[in-house]
Amino acid sequence: MRRLLALFATVLLAVGAFGPRLAHADDVTKMVITDQKVGTGAQARDDTEVRINYTGWLYDAKAPDHHGAKFDSSYDSGRPLRFSVGAEEVIPGMDSGIKGMRVGGKRTLIIPSSLGYGRTGAGSDIPPNSALVFDIELLEVR
Repeated sequence: MRRLLALFATVLLAVGAFGPRLAHADDVTKMVITDQKVGTGAQARDDTEVRINYTGWLYDAKAPDHHGAKFDSSYDSGRPLRFSVGAEEVIPGMDSGIKGMRVGGKRTLIIPSSLGYGRTGAGSDIPPNSALVFDIELLEVR
């Protein structure tokens, strides 16, 4: 009987150690860029000023499309975000994730913590070490 219990316990440990595991925000080690719609207008690149609409969520491995809790949206405020690409005016993941987009395009970015707010987080809405998801619509390039 003891052998049977020991064998059962060993199998359970092996399944737990080698079986599938859930992804966590820590598992997001590189940025993932997915174009939802490719634009046809001017292209965002370093030293251009862009105007975007966006919605940002905390990354959630279990949620559909990894969209967890929403923390900000220019759609809600009615004020698109304007920034200069490559000038470090936004988080690094947003800065590099916008490059190559064309006006009229829509893109989803999954940004690891290291390219987001890192160990410090941002206020009460973005905890330290959080991976982020942004849906972006490029409205203008100057």
